[in-house]
Amino acid sequence: MARSIAFREAIREALTEEMRRDERVFLMGEEVAEYNGAYKVSQGMLAEFGARRVIDTPISELGFTAIGVGAAQNGLRPVVEFMTWNFAVLALDQILNTASKMLAMSGGQLNCPIVFRGPNGSAGQLGAQHSTAFEALYANIPGIKVVSPSNGYDAKGLLKQAIRFEEDPVMFMESEQMYGEKSEVPEGEYYIELGKADVKKAGRDVTIVSFNKMMKVALGAADELEKEGISAEVIDLRTIRPLDWMTILESVKKTNRLVIVEEQWPFASVSSEITYRIQKEGFDYLDAPIRRITAADAPLHYAPNLVAAALPDVPRTVRLVKEVMYQVK
Repeated sequence: MARSIAFREAIREALTEEMRRDERVFLMGEEVAEYNGAYKVSQGMLAEFGARRVIDTPISELGFTAIGVGAAQNGLRPVVEFMTWNFAVLALDQILNTASKMLAMSGGQLNCPIVFRGPNGSAGQLGAQHSTAFEALYANIPGIKVVSPSNGYDAKGLLKQAIRFEEDPVMFMESEQMYGEKSEVPEGEYYIELGKADVKKAGRDVTIVSFNKMMKVALGAADELEKEGISAEVIDLRTIRPLDWMTILESVKKTNRLVIVEEQWPFASVSSEITYRIQKEGFDYLDAPIRRITAADAPLHYAPNLVAAALPDVPRTVRLVKEVMYQVK
């Protein structure tokens, strides 16, 4: 039976269910224990699992990431929380040079079953150093998987899958702006396989692809287009690596048009990879060039008017769809 719960509660349920099931699973990060989590995701978990399995760390991302990677290579299944993925760049050496490469460097002898999670991307007026979206950066690294959910239902199922079944490092990218948003989440356990996109809305005239909080823009644009008789099919990637481009291709075979909405910077972005794959495998199905709307190719400024100008929104997405429909120039 489903009930409406906040995104943070869905994440907490995934963590607690897996920690109850498997003593090898533990959570570590800044303020996850005594403070109940910077975003209250881990609220109550210290009381249930104790300080050996819900671990407050120093403000040293490189240090506690290294501990987590070492623990994973020695048979445990750590979940490492970053207060923001912007801070995780300090730990990139461990993620890139150790976690992602160890299976290859050890000749297949050492897996690294670790989940790195926390808020990613913009969250209002936080300034340039706290507002970067990192999916494309991490998806560029062989040996790791990248998950970026848009709602609590998907987040719980994908996180449980990552903790329980994945033997490779998983980058689990949430949105700070979504922690309080509610969605229908079933009671009890369920898992969602990584690498499977989800068609959130069926349509016939154009395919809109997005992920994470930009799904609100994609779905909002689809609703506005519906009022004008344009039927948009909306696909939520959910997982960036592995990328389920086949679901997109099958949709484009039907709609013959593709628009991509994402929060990444434009150069070497997720939309760049999708565009290459679809034009390569589905060129003959396209009736218009593939178009995309991304964040501005610049650091995100503090001023709210500049934030609004830099990020994708519904009106600009609607106009882009009309361009591929050849309704506007």
